[in-house]
Amino acid sequence: MESSDPEGNGAHNGVQPPSSDVTTDTVSDQVEDINALAPMKKKAARVPIARRGLGSKGQKIALLTNHFKVNVTNVDGQFFHYSVAVSYEDGNPVDAKGIGRRVMDRVQETYSSELSGKDFAYDGEKSLFTIGPLPRNKLEFTVVLEDVSSSRNNGNANPDAHESPNHSDRKRMRRPYQSKSFKVEISFAAKIPMQAIANALRGQESENFQEAVRVLDIILRQHAAKQGCLLVRQSFFHGDPRNFADVGGGVLGCRGFHSSFRTTQGGLSLNIDVSTTMIIQPGPLVDFLIANQNVRDPYSLDWAKAKRSLKNLRIKASPSNTEYKITGLSESPCKDQLFSLKQRSGNADGEVQTVEVTVYDYFVNHRKIDLRYSGDFPCINVGKPKRPTYIPLELCTLVSLQRYTKSLTNFQRASLVEKSRQKPQERMRVLSDALKRSDYDSEPMLRSCGITISNSFTQVDGRVLPAPKLKVGNGEDFFPRNGRWTFQNKKFVEPAKIQKWAVVNFSARCDVRGLIRDLTRLAEMKGLLTEQPFEVIEESPQFRRAPPAVRVDKMFEEIQAKLPGAPLFLLCLIPERKNCEIYGPWKKKNLSDYGIITQCLCPLRVNDQYLTNLLLKINAKLGGLNSLLTVEHSPSIPVVSKVPTMILGMDVSHGSPGHSDIPSIAAVVSSRQWPLISRYRATVRTQSPKVEMIDSLFKKVSDNEDEGIIRELLLDFYVSSGKRKPDQIIIFRDGVSESQFMQVLNIELDQIIEACKFLDEKWSPKFVVIVAQKNHHTKFFQSGSPENNVPPGTVIDNKVCHPRNNDFYLCAHAGMIGTTRPTHYHVLYDEVGYSADDLQELVHALSYVYQRSTTAISVVAPICYAHLAATQMGHFIKGEDASETSSSHGGLTSAGAVPVPQMPKLQDNVSSSMFFV
Repeated sequence: MESSDPEGNGAHNGVQPPSSDVTTDTVSDQVEDINALAPMKKKAARVPIARRGLGSKGQKIALLTNHFKVNVTNVDGQFFHYSVAVSYEDGNPVDAKGIGRRVMDRVQETYSSELSGKDFAYDGEKSLFTIGPLPRNKLEFTVVLEDVSSSRNNGNANPDAHESPNHSDRKRMRRPYQSKSFKVEISFAAKIPMQAIANALRGQESENFQEAVRVLDIILRQHAAKQGCLLVRQSFFHGDPRNFADVGGGVLGCRGFHSSFRTTQGGLSLNIDVSTTMIIQPGPLVDFLIANQNVRDPYSLDWAKAKRSLKNLRIKASPSNTEYKITGLSESPCKDQLFSLKQRSGNADGEVQTVEVTVYDYFVNHRKIDLRYSGDFPCINVGKPKRPTYIPLELCTLVSLQRYTKSLTNFQRASLVEKSRQKPQERMRVLSDALKRSDYDSEPMLRSCGITISNSFTQVDGRVLPAPKLKVGNGEDFFPRNGRWTFQNKKFVEPAKIQKWAVVNFSARCDVRGLIRDLTRLAEMKGLLTEQPFEVIEESPQFRRAPPAVRVDKMFEEIQAKLPGAPLFLLCLIPERKNCEIYGPWKKKNLSDYGIITQCLCPLRVNDQYLTNLLLKINAKLGGLNSLLTVEHSPSIPVVSKVPTMILGMDVSHGSPGHSDIPSIAAVVSSRQWPLISRYRATVRTQSPKVEMIDSLFKKVSDNEDEGIIRELLLDFYVSSGKRKPDQIIIFRDGVSESQFMQVLNIELDQIIEACKFLDEKWSPKFVVIVAQKNHHTKFFQSGSPENNVPPGTVIDNKVCHPRNNDFYLCAHAGMIGTTRPTHYHVLYDEVGYSADDLQELVHALSYVYQRSTTAISVVAPICYAHLAATQMGHFIKGEDASETSSSHGGLTSAGAVPVPQMPKLQDNVSSSMFFV
């Protein structure tokens, strides 16, 4: 997991809108169905539209950004691309990571004259680039590397040590190093003109351009690799302990830097940002295990768990300081684990005898190494399954910069957020230092390209859009200040009724009566008519240790026994705030089986502020609205209020690392009751794991039947908007990278158009498609006061935006902590013909209609809602018995695609509610 800093997401006192998490740059291994691209071949593919003009509204503000101008003088040169094949002497290819770079460094040292003294950029795998050609189109070399097993990055290093734990030590005494020969074949693949970069800056992008910029990025990666950095995609991390932050569990956040070349209206720039990846705590192996399992001493360790967490980690064994990869643990403790030791007898003939000794006995008595505690614990196996090599636990030290790729616990994530915050001024200083330390001027390949990189932040002009006016109860209108407002002494604009309700308590300790009293008092102050609850139903102590689904079933038996009829609303007290196992089964039972709106809370620190935030959610779920934009009430939103307009938010959430077989969840939310743009409903479906394109927008099951997502939403819009079909559909899509824009335009948009045509052949609504990205590395700083974040409403559509495409950055929210991360909006398609100002104002306004908080949020509300809906419904399938669904988890088997378990259907009376807020 690689991440940038967290930032204030514009949420209110713990009621957080779904941010893009602390993780950015998390690149999932997306497996797209090849057939999905078929529609693109039939007809002319849609491409992202060009910019139609710049916005002008708002107060001008001078900004700096973390883009550093790049000058390229050698535009007439050419990169030559060569394929590289590295193999062992026996012809087997080298697949271990890290060896390739060492082999190619040796090729450059040894065969410089055969390469005409040329420098090359090597990607660490199968590609190599030079400026101008090498002497021949095919070159073959043989090189020798010493001590291959101690390569820091060596993926499959194997100490050749099957006779005794010090077999390799004895070999090393006879022969100074284990050396290996490698064969390297370099063959010409393609030419890439540098002119492609100059063309792209004029807005003429070609495939060659992507390749040319890739070469520049590879040069930077190679530069970092030579400094001993850990490379993670386009980020690199030094092993300096000052960059480490302990987040618990034997895991450290390691701070490094992201760098990538970008084409912008202002030319080519290098985007440099702070980046964080998770690494295993280096140092004594036993310390990592104790921290990882959160125990006091090695005697409390669970060794089955330890075996799983240690596999493939790299250690150094003392006293030889040789590096190995852990393959497992010994079956028996060190004092009992036997192996065959070959030793010469003391006889005159000196014949070799084999004796059985314990690993402990061997190290203590033969090697005279003092072992304080290892005797009682398993040995670390660094050999092959059939030829183990055992090393006592206390002689093993974990090597630095080993990535930790499992998902973080909530505690670790919170700790990472806390420790990786940087105020704007500090971030600018860190980035300036990084650029100086990188010393790109000394990189020979960049010099050959005629590339120089400025060391000053690029200046850009921003504009601060005024906050939209909001309407609350009693006809009161007001302007939010600094992206925030409060409901103190204000009523909700459309209060719901809290009636026919009850409270259930799953053993959370608190004064329930006092909580109900305070909640009722505050609800009435906000205008909600609140009846007294039917009952407070306490969980029976005998079920507290039962499985979550059983606890929920038993609670519903109690509800049915104690209530006069089905409740309309249930307030549920749960004991743990995060990862409560009851949450998924409880929500599923309420929404899917009974159609009951429910609100969960964990009453740890309950005060008026907390309960007001709770009421924001309860009111929205029960059909009320907390606040509205004044322009949607009048209605006078440019373009949107003139003709029926539907707004969609689309997102796909994937399983966390280590759970790659669980289905991905696609969620689409749509606005309802036009001309409102504050009310939404959601439709959620499962699809194959790791697939980013939504495949169930249109699902034709017979000549007159479509079971897709869009039909359901269109029908709801029609019924809720006075029997009007939308003439305009504005789509906000989250979670896609630039490489997937064409698929959004030609696969997803096609499905949506088909769903419309299927409903009515003659109906052709106009479409606008906008992608929102949080997962990028552009940051903005106020040039006048760099200690402060940019003000909420700051929009940037010049200088660092795309030279041709229609994109802009917007910081709608007030960044309270760290450095604000702007959202990067890409307008891919616009049949309506929006002006830059109108579209930017609409996007800004949609950051103020999020019913869960009293702040502007960092990305438009429909996207936040889609994210919330996917997450909440994800708990439905998470709670189910894995054995039940494991056979139906989406994926590929020898028999083909495996069906994906379907998402449980919600009851009709809750499906159109905002159950997800």
